[in-house]
Amino acid sequence: MLNAEKKTCKYNEQLCKYYEQFRVYADRILALSNDSLEKTVNVALALCLVCAVLVSIATVALRPLQGYNKALDMKKNILDVAGLLEEGTDIDQAFAERIESKIVDLRTGDYVDNINVDEYDQRKAAKDPAQNELIPVEKDIASIRQKAKYTKVFLVKKGDQLQSIILPINGYGLWSTMYGFLALEADAQTVQSINLYDQGETPGLGGEVVNPNWRALWKGKKVYSDKGEVALTLVKGGVDSSRPDSVYKVDGLAGATLTSRGVSNLIQYWMGTEGFATYLNKIRKNG
Repeated sequence: MLNAEKKTCKYNEQLCKYYEQFRVYADRILALSNDSLEKTVNVALALCLVCAVLVSIATVALRPLQGYNKALDMKKNILDVAGLLEEGTDIDQAFAERIESKIVDLRTGDYVDNINVDEYDQRKAAKDPAQNELIPVEKDIASIRQKAKYTKVFLVKKGDQLQSIILPINGYGLWSTMYGFLALEADAQTVQSINLYDQGETPGLGGEVVNPNWRALWKGKKVYSDKGEVALTLVKGGVDSSRPDSVYKVDGLAGATLTSRGVSNLIQYWMGTEGFATYLNKIRKNG
């Protein structure tokens, strides 16, 4: 050990000097009484430093696992809104077999092939001035202020046949920005399901956006009127199923007027010309 220290000193005299100073200081601190304030403070600082180093190492080491779990959770939410998530489902396998990921240019409604769909992070892109665009106040009914120029969409297929289209949506509720997916049938008009998987609304009130019973009310609803306008909305007091326009209406959340309005607004925005309307029109025209 002594020879090793001498060898180190031979090649790095300055480092050896600092090391010797540290040893002298450490020996002096350790020789102090356990009741000494100086010793207590130094031991506490040393422990904090060691813990900080260990936490940093753990963070770096676990980062790949965290990234995988995040991607797995996203796939789970997509399979859920697609109606493909069952108990015991192999999420990676089911996603690979049934879901095709695409990137769409919201301005043209066309698919984009020069962006890596697996690496593209839409949330990060929405915050990046080089990849986003600011939404004019008069058009920002979802209160999101900015959006990514390109967005991911997920096509559910059985063989070569398109079964449904899953669109990412987001908008502000009462307390939080709600993130989710809206699944439409292959006609790009009929709702299959909705999944607002990430939100911070009031539990038992606005937080009921995740309630399976409320989500089930969306199935079969229509997004666009005969005139091609976004007609799908939430209504206070419940939907009168005897009315012809009930196909465009979903029960609002009881006691959560502002959250319900936020859901209506995000649907209005993302299904409109600022969102996916151009893309969905092309889907319908191409059959």
